[in-house]
Amino acid sequence: MRVLVTGGAGMIGSHCAEYYARDKRNKVIVYDNLMRSKIFASRKKSVEYNWHYLHQYKNIDFWKNDIRDLKTVDKCFKAFRPDVVIHAAAQPGVRYSLENPYEDLTINTCGTVNVLDAMRRYAPKGTLVYCSTNKVYGEHVNDIPLGRTKTRYVFKGTKGVGENQIIDHTGHTPYGVSKLAGDLYAQDYAHTYGIKTGVFRMSCIYGTRQFGFEDQGWIAWFAICYLLGDKVTIYGDGKQVRDVLWVEDLINAYDRFIKSPLKSGVFNMGGGPGNTLSLLELVDILKDVTGRKVKIAFEDWRKFDQKVYISDIAKVKKTFKWSPTVSPRKGVERLVAWLQENRKLF
Repeated sequence: MRVLVTGGAGMIGSHCAEYYARDKRNKVIVYDNLMRSKIFASRKKSVEYNWHYLHQYKNIDFWKNDIRDLKTVDKCFKAFRPDVVIHAAAQPGVRYSLENPYEDLTINTCGTVNVLDAMRRYAPKGTLVYCSTNKVYGEHVNDIPLGRTKTRYVFKGTKGVGENQIIDHTGHTPYGVSKLAGDLYAQDYAHTYGIKTGVFRMSCIYGTRQFGFEDQGWIAWFAICYLLGDKVTIYGDGKQVRDVLWVEDLINAYDRFIKSPLKSGVFNMGGGPGNTLSLLELVDILKDVTGRKVKIAFEDWRKFDQKVYISDIAKVKKTFKWSPTVSPRKGVERLVAWLQENRKLF
């Protein structure tokens, strides 16, 4: 099987590439422009580590290119003609999208159309996995009534957000809009051109080889702060909640879609109601796991932050007989262990 992973040096992409490269019968291409550190204004390298890590696999080829470069995307698809495309390349930062809306558009929407149209022309019988986001639902999530406990906010009247949540007449941020546009293009290429397409609207995905920043990858960011003894800033009161999913559980769901007879589908993807964390609860786990305390600073709520987002994963569970296997506590322990082993990277 020929597998192309765009954004293949990112956390999700690199784990996808490794998963399929472990079978030596597969041929994998990792396509990435390695601009993550630039997006988050970091002087430290981040995804470059994953790029070099994957070189241990002899059945992976590497294309250091931008998905906005249509000629290069075409060249890659024409030469490789993939059976599977996992489109993980994206600009993932909400703040960056607010400050750079045009570049956000060109990466997340135009880049996605480049990939889809190259697939239409050179790999029409292949399978596409589109890495979408819960941000496509915009501020409608905030309309769900909430309750509050000592450590978290909770939904009232529903366990999680389903795929039938409306997406229009709401604020999204430019990031939410650009990802939603890609989401809709992916669905339409399935409908119009018959390309097998799975759209996975993801909540918080975390795992090893994740280089978290304050604006993206919050579990890894908090864990890195504990590793280094740096101050943690919490915007709001810390009771905001997300469902969280270990990256290998995510890839297992992707693989089940790829191997299924299903022609297309849209799936909310996360840990679901049984695997959730608030910021305060994560802090408690990190204190326990690391045996360290760091300074916690509280600042005003950030615009567009959601107090609660929990995915209703009933559809993906029923469709693929799939369930998360890694609890938040166990996942944080694994992540901290990896960070401690690779402290020099941070």
